[in-house]
Amino acid sequence: MTASWPRLLFLLAAAASAAGAPLDIGSRLELFVDRVMADRLEGGAELRLHAPQPREVVFVFDRPWEGNTSGYPSVFRDGDRFRLYYKGWHRVFGPGGVNLTPHELVCCYAESDDGIRWRRPELGLVDFQSSRANNILLTTGQYPQVDAGHTAVFRDDNPAAAPEARYKAFLRYGRERKEPPAAGRPARGLVPFQSPDGIHWTPLTLEPVITDGWFDSQNLAFWDPVRREYRAYWRYFASGRAEAPTEGIRSVRTATSLDFRHWSAPQDLAYFESPPEELYLNQILPYARAPHLFIGLPTRYLDRGWSDSLRALPEAEHRQWRANANRRLGTALTEGLLMASRDGVNFRRWPEAFLRPGPERPGTWNYGQHEVAWQVVQTKSELAGAPDELSLYSLEGVWTGDDCVLRRYTLRLDGFVSVAAPMSGGEVTTPLLRFTGDRLQLNFSTSAAGDIRVEIQDEEGRALPGFGLADCPPVFGDAIDRVVTWTSGIDVSAVSGRPVRLRFVLRDADLYAFQFQPRAGGDRAP
Repeated sequence: MTASWPRLLFLLAAAASAAGAPLDIGSRLELFVDRVMADRLEGGAELRLHAPQPREVVFVFDRPWEGNTSGYPSVFRDGDRFRLYYKGWHRVFGPGGVNLTPHELVCCYAESDDGIRWRRPELGLVDFQSSRANNILLTTGQYPQVDAGHTAVFRDDNPAAAPEARYKAFLRYGRERKEPPAAGRPARGLVPFQSPDGIHWTPLTLEPVITDGWFDSQNLAFWDPVRREYRAYWRYFASGRAEAPTEGIRSVRTATSLDFRHWSAPQDLAYFESPPEELYLNQILPYARAPHLFIGLPTRYLDRGWSDSLRALPEAEHRQWRANANRRLGTALTEGLLMASRDGVNFRRWPEAFLRPGPERPGTWNYGQHEVAWQVVQTKSELAGAPDELSLYSLEGVWTGDDCVLRRYTLRLDGFVSVAAPMSGGEVTTPLLRFTGDRLQLNFSTSAAGDIRVEIQDEEGRALPGFGLADCPPVFGDAIDRVVTWTSGIDVSAVSGRPVRLRFVLRDADLYAFQFQPRAGGDRAP
């Protein structure tokens, strides 16, 4: 479903106390991922999408219970360690179009101290080939009609969450499409599971709590700390006919809950200025540094059909084997996208790829590549003295060979999108705002010759005394939280709470985010 840019302005206006009222941003971090903070772009300024940088392979799915179709990873930081949950599975293709699955789908667990080097603990929970020396948490068939492979795990930071439910997940119910449902039960749905430690899992109920969807993907839910509710996102087929539901477009649906059991009526996601596209995953979560913003990393799915270019892509023979079993397994391609929202339903989805398939090499340019792990995590930079960065994880080598891999990608903090301008200059002006704080901080990068200057304006667009462009010495460098100064200093408390606009003038620079904050310790600037 698509929506126009004016509709977003309407939604923001409706959220304000009256028409034309300023957006109250308080002291929160504001990013440029959805155009809301870029009310006016002038000169050479543009909103620029930034691609994550590929790093090392951090995980190889090479155990007997894993394989070339492992995936749907969930990654998050939990205290002093990182947790990884994923599907273990393998599919075999050959010259005759063989499509074998040696074992049922399983849910597995690994952990890390740094988000880079991972270990598989021997959990001793599930028998696999007469041994419990493995890292399997759950297996398909362990509970009736419950599929252990389509899982997304999160730590529940709801203060009211019971100790035995500190970790939660949805598992898919109704794993066989052609299998008729039991009398009085839905054909498919999502079953909620809970755990006190992230290792030992039990169902909250074996009755599906969400049933209006298709669910053959990674279906997720989380606690929203800003709106103080649970929110779920799952797979369905838009405009699919009841007798042939998979003839529609792969799409995303959402609902909310206060107790993880009883969910609101579903809503279909809407997208601003975006054509209909097939989305295989959604990977939506409040961004940890700015939790009022929902960031999604969906997987774009498209079937390019047979062509000379498709046949020229890597592993052509294996591609044909897959197509012999199911045509789309050979002709479909996937890549990562970026989208953002302020209400969880209406999203700005960037049409350009956030994560392209990249240079042609084995394991790339196929269906399943760049299914990004759910949750972006903050990790240490490998550059000594540099600030932390964002790590995200993406699959390669799906379907081919005996295993697939998880590769890490990095992005600067808040670095999804910037306001960028060339040396010839450009500027961006925010909508009318009301902030709380004593100083203004920028996440930015310039060349040695480039810079940024900031002007604070009144409601009529006039520079406030002492905060004009001429009062702001050029800001240059590359920092996550540089404080802006004017000739009078850094203190902006005199205009805190007033309706203002910010005007940023850039030369050979990128501006990623800004934030008003009180000074450390609560003291005021002189």
